[in-house]
Amino acid sequence: MNPTPSADADAAPPRRGRPRSEAAERAIIEGVLRLLEEGTSIDALSIERVARVAGVGKATVYRRWPGGKDELLLAVVDALEEPPAEPAGASVRDDLVALLEWHRRVGLAKRQSAVLRTMTSHVKTHPELWRQYHDNVIEARRERLHGVLRRGVADGELRDDLDLRLLGELFTGPMLIRTVLHESHDLPAGLAEQIVDSVLDGVRARR
Repeated sequence: MNPTPSADADAAPPRRGRPRSEAAERAIIEGVLRLLEEGTSIDALSIERVARVAGVGKATVYRRWPGGKDELLLAVVDALEEPPAEPAGASVRDDLVALLEWHRRVGLAKRQSAVLRTMTSHVKTHPELWRQYHDNVIEARRERLHGVLRRGVADGELRDDLDLRLLGELFTGPMLIRTVLHESHDLPAGLAEQIVDSVLDGVRARR
């Protein structure tokens, strides 16, 4: 007579495939950074070289980034950047300040990190890579901002007669001009508050 399967066996079927290894991913990303810091150009980077420096097989790299080198480079950019702020929901002003302060810190990091500048420039000069970055990273950041603005309109804190995309650009535009277009401009502490308060004076709902 066959043994009766246990309840645990029914509830938890065996997992297939290998579990993702955070240690391997970290070693691969650090391998890319080490090669860049040693002077290897991005065009000269290859999965083979990265795998050798990281101490893993090529299959390990491709298992985590099936898209190959481009997908890996996007992961490296993501790892270099500070994680975006998550809106706390306390007030629209405070959430907007937190989001813009994150942009300010990223701008400072790019000025201080030659590797991050190199990676970002590479992404921007490769149309397909830039499209992936835009679709997967920039759009998520924009939606986070729009979520705060929608809440502000719904709560009556912001005017409801402005296009949401335009409203978002009113807040982020000044910071992006300083961090992207004019990198020689200062990014002082308190800049996020100054921008948000200046724009809010014009778009705050009239009581």
